[in-house]
Amino acid sequence: MSESYEVTALAHVVGGRKEPTDDYWGGTRSIIRIDPAFPADSTAGLADFSHLEIVFRFHLTDPADLHPGARRPRDNPDWPPVGIFGHRNMRRRNWLGVSRCRLLHVDGLDLHVEDLDAVDGTPVLDIKPWFAAMGPRGEVQEPEWPGIMLTDYFAPHPE
Repeated sequence: MSESYEVTALAHVVGGRKEPTDDYWGGTRSIIRIDPAFPADSTAGLADFSHLEIVFRFHLTDPADLHPGARRPRDNPDWPPVGIFGHRNMRRRNWLGVSRCRLLHVDGLDLHVEDLDAVDGTPVLDIKPWFAAMGPRGEVQEPEWPGIMLTDYFAPHPE
């Protein structure tokens, strides 16, 4: 069942955070700079959206640091062991991340964003506007630990 695909970055994150950390992404501003090979009108209409969904590659992850089996989130003994597909972290086979961020404004092929939890230099594989109609349908359910773990995830960085 193993298949492979070649994917090419269509943009890169410029600015914002230099190193990935577990928390305090709130207020982080950066630019998603789209490859100039794209036509200028490839961003037409995007400014009408408040949020984007970004698919990116965790390019700073150590390939030897994979944890496909169950482990406790952030190694916290109070939380249950969870398999790789119950986590959203960078220790993944394909090193893909998905983030939803606020679109502040569009300047040609530069998308100015806030709360994107990807660092300077991150390759961006896809950019999608957030459609509310594509969000979860029905009741949302999750265990208690993600809410506790992510309390400070989008808090402003304490200076």
